[in-house]
Amino acid sequence: MKLGAFSVSLNVKDLSASKAFYEHLGFSVFGGDMEQNYLIMKNGETIIGLFQGMFENNILTFNPGWDQNAQNVEGFTDVREIQKHIKSKGISVDPEADESGSGPASIMITDPDGNTILIDQHV
Repeated sequence: MKLGAFSVSLNVKDLSASKAFYEHLGFSVFGGDMEQNYLIMKNGETIIGLFQGMFENNILTFNPGWDQNAQNVEGFTDVREIQKHIKSKGISVDPEADESGSGPASIMITDPDGNTILIDQHV
């Protein structure tokens, strides 16, 4: 199973302050929009998302179909196949993707310690 590009999505209180902090650590803006209260930042192959007011907790994020540069890749595992596999292991998925669909979709699961995992397919 190929989960795709990995990033950590951080719930931040002050997007500008967080942007400046991570720039001091060598990250630069890779995507997003200050006006929409989120930025995607990158340092080498490491990606973090800074999100102000969008969710409560930090989220581990995987993007099937993308590499670490948000470029489409061939031969990825579709989010609906990932969902089927996860459910077959007895893991609850909420929300679920429409298994009859295709293209972009997302699912969320929670690990045993309460960490949220988002599997967000854009292709």
